[in-house]
Amino acid sequence: DLMPLIPEVHQNKSPSEELQEAKGTFCPLPQGKVATVEVFPCVCPAATGNGGSTLHVLQCLEDLYGDKWTSFVVLLIHSGGYSQRLPNASALGKIFTALPFGDPVYQMLELKLAMYIDFPAHMKPGILVTCSDDIELYSTGAAETVTFDRPGFTALAHPSDLTVGTTHGVFVLDPCGFTGKGGLEYASCRQFLHKPDEGTMRERGAVCTRGNSECVYTDSIFYMDHSIAKQLLMFYKQMGTVCCEIDAYGDFLQALGPGATPYYTKSTGNVAGEGSQLAEVRQKLYSLLKGTALNVIVLNNSKFYHIGTTQEYLFHFTSDSKLRFELDLLPVAFSISCGEPGTLGQSVSVIQSVAQPGCCLGPGSIVEYSRIGPEVSVGSGCIISGSHIDWKADVPSRCFLTSLSVKISSQVQYVSMVFGVEDDLKRTVDLLSDVHLLRFCGASVAQCLHLWGLQVSEQLFSSGSSRLGLWTARIFPVCSTLSESARMSLKMLNSVQQMSALALNGFTLLSVEEMLAYKDVGDMLEFRKQIYDEICLQRSKEKSDV
Repeated sequence: DLMPLIPEVHQNKSPSEELQEAKGTFCPLPQGKVATVEVFPCVCPAATGNGGSTLHVLQCLEDLYGDKWTSFVVLLIHSGGYSQRLPNASALGKIFTALPFGDPVYQMLELKLAMYIDFPAHMKPGILVTCSDDIELYSTGAAETVTFDRPGFTALAHPSDLTVGTTHGVFVLDPCGFTGKGGLEYASCRQFLHKPDEGTMRERGAVCTRGNSECVYTDSIFYMDHSIAKQLLMFYKQMGTVCCEIDAYGDFLQALGPGATPYYTKSTGNVAGEGSQLAEVRQKLYSLLKGTALNVIVLNNSKFYHIGTTQEYLFHFTSDSKLRFELDLLPVAFSISCGEPGTLGQSVSVIQSVAQPGCCLGPGSIVEYSRIGPEVSVGSGCIISGSHIDWKADVPSRCFLTSLSVKISSQVQYVSMVFGVEDDLKRTVDLLSDVHLLRFCGASVAQCLHLWGLQVSEQLFSSGSSRLGLWTARIFPVCSTLSESARMSLKMLNSVQQMSALALNGFTLLSVEEMLAYKDVGDMLEFRKQIYDEICLQRSKEKSDV
């Protein structure tokens, strides 16, 4: 009935503007569907997490539909937040990540709808919660149906290696009635472990044997009935402003099942940002949800794929991965490609882009929504997104480059961020004297700043004296054209690699944080549309020449 999406709201956008822009990013939706799409601006603080956003959506649904919302089947998609581990998705959200198949290309949103297309017919009114950077593929017998009709919470579970379990949620299944055989089983969960270590998984009885190997059952999406949703909404109203990061998985599901304990409420090891309310909120959620059933739909013939980091993104889209085989991902998807022998191999991914004859794209690289000129050589393992490179250029291997349109003082300008694909954009230091500990493309940030003629100071960071890191460092030049912004950022990278000076102090400089605050989504979508129109025109000409 309803599909809420939660985009980020940044300081120069009103909620109505952000809502309209977000709707434009996934138009057109698949035809013939009766669901209503609601885009709810996330006006709560950024540090409330996907759990806080879930609570916020429940409030929005009640405000919009009154008591009627409790009769709806709702698919709630968290569209991706800041996406610091995959910054080419930061501006629009991971849910709008382009996939290398389809004509025109599909986005994660459309894949999500396709994966869950059979669920609503077998769901009682309630909320199905999913993230935007995972893919669940499964097969079941002809008579086996995934049904969400039990009270409390119901979650999908997938067999995974123990190493995968350390970075995901793990179910401790009740052995009564669970065999691990067949395509689908319904089981009860005694306890939910959030990113446990291997010792904890073994101690709590989460490790199972399948054939000759060990596995654990990990989480993906979950459903809650409306009685639970109403309890959570009442909790949200009573709490008032939430100023800490609530995890919809870690903080909701860890309270469930007969084996749940309050120990996790005081542990903050897996929390990205801790607010002063965190312990109090977790304890209250535990008291609220304790004793609630956690039902598990075990999909024994299933695979869970995560593409939320640069490394995962490159691996699944360009290597000989199982995901690439199962979805039949293409090396060239809805693009004009150079296509000359030796210039493009199977291990690249070109998505809705124009790669002109003469350019060379290295193995293991992804180019999306970009124009690549004839004298451009892209190294291996690169990510290039939303950029225009129209001069003779050598893009070094393992380079991450993405360009954004920004609107400052009512004027549209352009900024490109450049990093190494392994750079840690989430890492911060507390003191200016520790900035040298941060790394940019393998070099000390302090050394890079020296080469660029910039001084280490509070003014260098958009966060002031806190959260000093690559995300908040004002180092990227604002330029008048998209092409020039990419050129300047690649010059920055070349400066570091060659240890040569490059004066940036004459430019207006933005941090990634500020780029997102000033982003002009409309202009970025217009650039994508221009590429789309050029591809369609080229195809039309090719057909008329046949």
